[in-house]
Amino acid sequence: MKPAGEGVRQLISFCVGEQEFCVDVTTVREIRGWTPATPIPQSPDYLRGVINLRGAIMPVVDLRNRLGYGRTEPEARHVIIVVECADRLAGVLVDAVCDTMTVDEAQIQAAPQTGHPDQAFVRGIIPMENRLITYLSMEDIFPRRLGDAAADLMAQAGVDQAA
Repeated sequence: MKPAGEGVRQLISFCVGEQEFCVDVTTVREIRGWTPATPIPQSPDYLRGVINLRGAIMPVVDLRNRLGYGRTEPEARHVIIVVECADRLAGVLVDAVCDTMTVDEAQIQAAPQTGHPDQAFVRGIIPMENRLITYLSMEDIFPRRLGDAAADLMAQAGVDQAA
């Protein structure tokens, strides 16, 4: 018998379009309403820009765009999930937060191999009742230097990060 808590994951799920995704709750720092981001010149399409999060400049990634589903046109209903990965904060723009759940690791199934490099984002697929939830790796969603690059670009543009 497993000790309590061993082999289980605490997850938070959210929607992008008609699809449901989830991430480890331990990576989530906060959930906030949509805040327009300041665009960064010559940044990837999926980077909406940066926002000021209590004095810290934080990049915001359009998850729909990052996953190849097209660009999000943010409205008041959209939210930014603030995540921390490898000591970096970043925001993830999603349509809505759905649920928190506890999942036994045995429930997480391997994703089918597509051969696409972006498949590294997917840790697995979780069958839940009458739906499938894609379990994402936040560490792979954000390029290693995304936070540093955003701060560098803001400094080059002469933008005061404490504003």
